[in-house]
Amino acid sequence: MQGSQKVIEQLQKLLESEMSAFDQYFIHARMYGDWGLGKLEERISHEAEEEREHAQLLIDRMLFLEATPDLSKRTPLKIGKDVPEMLKNDLDYEYHVADALKVAISVCEQERDYQTREILLKLLADTEEDHMYWLEQQMGLIDKMGLENFIQSQQ
Repeated sequence: MQGSQKVIEQLQKLLESEMSAFDQYFIHARMYGDWGLGKLEERISHEAEEEREHAQLLIDRMLFLEATPDLSKRTPLKIGKDVPEMLKNDLDYEYHVADALKVAISVCEQERDYQTREILLKLLADTEEDHMYWLEQQMGLIDKMGLENFIQSQQ
């Protein structure tokens, strides 16, 4: 089924963001593991896997719309040097993805592609209700507990 070029362009932008988010989470998870922060490593590895699943949904939809996904493009990564910076960079990335999803959903509505819109609404819910919410919680815990206590709780 030939899809709207405007929708396909939005899906490609989202794909770039999701693949970049996967890369950033993947690197951060490995760093947490290297530092002995097993709980953070496990959770961020889970987030990386969810980003890969999001990318897979976007790729499948693009293929259905007779487009060729370009996996060579990435949004620049922001790799943190310590736990607070890593969490903040990941949260900032999720804010970026949420904004991009909202734009893409709007384009889908304008182009009357309601099936793609449904897929993107699910991704937005996951981004806001899981990824962003969890990262915001961790930043709040650091403020409440102090960094040293937070880090100790993540071993």
